[in-house]
Amino acid sequence: MDNYIVSARKYRPSTFQSVVGQKSLTVTLKNAIAKHKLAHAYLFCGPRGVGKTSCARIFAKTINCLTPASDGEACNECESCRAFNEQRSYNIHELDAASNNSVDDIRSLTDQVRIPPALGKYKVFIIDEVHMLSTQAFNAFLKTLEEPPRHALFILATTEKHKVLPTILSRCQIYDFSRISIADMVEHLEYVSLQESVIAEPEALNVIAQKADGGMRDALSIFDQVVSFTNGNITYQAVIDNLNVLDYEYYFRLTDAILSGNVRSAVLILDDILSKGFDGQHIITGLASHFRDLLVCKDASTLVLFEVGASIRERYKETAIRCIDSFLFKAIELANGCDLNYRISRNKRLLTELLLIQLCQINQPQAEESKKKLLIEPVGESSPAVPATSTAPVTPLPQAGQAPPKKVSQGPISTSIKKAIEKEPEKQLQPASATNEESADFEQSELTGYWDEYAQRIEKNAYLKGAMVNCKPVLQENYTFEVAVHNPGQQEELLNESINLLPFLRANLKNSHIQMRIRISETNEKKLAYTSTEKYEHLMNINPVLNKLREEFNLTPD
Repeated sequence: MDNYIVSARKYRPSTFQSVVGQKSLTVTLKNAIAKHKLAHAYLFCGPRGVGKTSCARIFAKTINCLTPASDGEACNECESCRAFNEQRSYNIHELDAASNNSVDDIRSLTDQVRIPPALGKYKVFIIDEVHMLSTQAFNAFLKTLEEPPRHALFILATTEKHKVLPTILSRCQIYDFSRISIADMVEHLEYVSLQESVIAEPEALNVIAQKADGGMRDALSIFDQVVSFTNGNITYQAVIDNLNVLDYEYYFRLTDAILSGNVRSAVLILDDILSKGFDGQHIITGLASHFRDLLVCKDASTLVLFEVGASIRERYKETAIRCIDSFLFKAIELANGCDLNYRISRNKRLLTELLLIQLCQINQPQAEESKKKLLIEPVGESSPAVPATSTAPVTPLPQAGQAPPKKVSQGPISTSIKKAIEKEPEKQLQPASATNEESADFEQSELTGYWDEYAQRIEKNAYLKGAMVNCKPVLQENYTFEVAVHNPGQQEELLNESINLLPFLRANLKNSHIQMRIRISETNEKKLAYTSTEKYEHLMNINPVLNKLREEFNLTPD
């Protein structure tokens, strides 16, 4: 046990060839060495555990190798390479800027820069986490970085490039290290398993790679943890138990319940997951990723974006066949929206259950019907409506060449309306039938006429009446009209009145498909005067003499 070395250190890359997932960068560095085109300063940036410091050390060893190999790698046989491998080389100096970030630390480093190498060509200074240097330390380092001795070469490493001063960035060649793909990590973990005589299922290594989130060092650390837990026999079930990862099976069971619209089954599955200690947000983000994976595996061209094991891949393909694209689009959108609202929600479990309810309704017929409309629907179905603030009957406007509408028998609506109909039968409205739908065409002028007639019948709600007088409907396609109002108050009034307004228009225009959209005008299409000052300015624009009258009598607009 005293000689045990963790995998992250034991299998740390020692050659460019052994660096995982950064082939383009290693090829660039090897070519620069082969052609003797070395910059005096490099900046290696990228996420943690992707090989920045390892590449810096390999680079330092290779440029000082006395007999480099034909493939551009260090020979590992010369005195310089042996000194480097045994960690006794005086040609490489490492500084951890996270704990040595003062001006004195940088001055100590710059003093060493003047001393030429005893063996080899270059002295390499690696500054890790360089973004942690103080501003004063950066300034002290700037002159040396700009004009170093010919034998000095600097390699700066950072996970947060945006925190490095632009004056430093402009003096470096910048290499951006990318996250390591799951496929590359699984391949390397299989190699480590073989070297360590560990039996590992491919699905288990895939879960470890996903948990590492693009960092090879993290993947090797998790690998060691799971090896200890399983005693050298890594199975898929053991990995998800040890790492607290939600099994794919739960997502497939939820998908089956959602596709069948079984809300109760989905909620029970959720309860089973929560009882195992999983966080609700973890379930939501997992569902979003699950639907995303179903989407990308539906097409051969996007399969490259699908990073799961072979056996799970077939299960995804089978399930994806049952899911149409529009369902997956909507499911991903709902899950993402729920994820955004999760932190601010007071009842997080209810929010998660509501997501499952919404997902279950996507493929249901009533959901499809509501998606087509997404417009204002009245509560009543068949009764004709008049303004709620007035009991006076409304006379429909006859179209050109038509006789006034005839009386149609109907059930009692209210006492006042019934009496009005009995006294004036020729003014009775034709109700919109709930069973016999009408689809008569109508013009903009007819719509505006009945809109104005409805507005004039309003007696008690002056604000609503003003809104209808000043905001006219604009006929659009599919028997829909839009009303652009000036403020949220007008919008709310029209929304509340739509329960009576829409049946009135449908009955008189003989079209049961009429819908209304209400929006707040963003361009203030019609400027209205609300305050005393605005009214005064409006009147003065009409009659400039009014200003002289105000000055003569020393009046104020208020």
